[in-house]
Amino acid sequence: MTEEHRNGASAFGRRAGNAAARLVLVCAAVFTLFPVYMALLNSFKADGEMLSRILAWPSRLDFANYADAYRKIEFPSSFLNTIVVTAIGVAGIVLFASMAGYKLSRTPGKLSAALFGFFVLSSLIPFHSILISLVKIARELHVQGTTYGLGLIYIGLGVALAIFLYHGFVKSIPRELDEAAVIDGCGELRLFFAVILPLLLPITATVAILNALWMWNDFLLPLLMLTNSDYYTLLISTNMLFGEYNNDWSAILASLILTMLPVIAVYLLLQKYILSGIAEGAIKG
Repeated sequence: MTEEHRNGASAFGRRAGNAAARLVLVCAAVFTLFPVYMALLNSFKADGEMLSRILAWPSRLDFANYADAYRKIEFPSSFLNTIVVTAIGVAGIVLFASMAGYKLSRTPGKLSAALFGFFVLSSLIPFHSILISLVKIARELHVQGTTYGLGLIYIGLGVALAIFLYHGFVKSIPRELDEAAVIDGCGELRLFFAVILPLLLPITATVAILNALWMWNDFLLPLLMLTNSDYYTLLISTNMLFGEYNNDWSAILASLILTMLPVIAVYLLLQKYILSGIAEGAIKG
């Protein structure tokens, strides 16, 4: 086989591989987005039309289901509760994990290595294995049933992975910046907040987005921790639409769409930071 034929075969193989990869990605995207499409499609239908023509387009776009869902799940208060929980959890994770990741990365030694290993290993523990103990501890500390208590629990659960990402990312920041700041008279806290933290923006955006998506879409932990309807998040309020003998599917689907819209908007605005932050944090780690 001549060199030209070999090059042609190699180029054909690359094109075939790329086409196969695209086909797999398209199938995965369709499989992932189809439930969202079905929820959006049927959120404009009445219950009768939904059950009889579930795959068909709605006969008309009726937004009455959204108004009904907005009222039934008490959207303003549920939305505010979800915002409070997510804000507390994300802010705490970013603050504590960035400081811990920076300190562990800049002070190598056996103690730092042991602490870092402890954080990494703790992130591998299945959540369900500590669920009962977590509920009991929350009850003893009197934080069960409140939005701030749920936010604190999210901080404890999410800080380990965030420390891993920050620890790796800090290694890409030259130590000379630390030394120059110290020479200029910066203390340790001022060095971190004035010099280092602004440079951590890519990984901070990644950590914030990933944890915000997790907290916003989480159902099990709020279901166990929030015992007062005044503090229900959006998903828990939506869950209340499921009855023992009857389910209000029109309102349920509309409320799910209302719940998804804010976090999808935030994700689309900030998605460029996710892959870059994870790649730099994990590879350098």
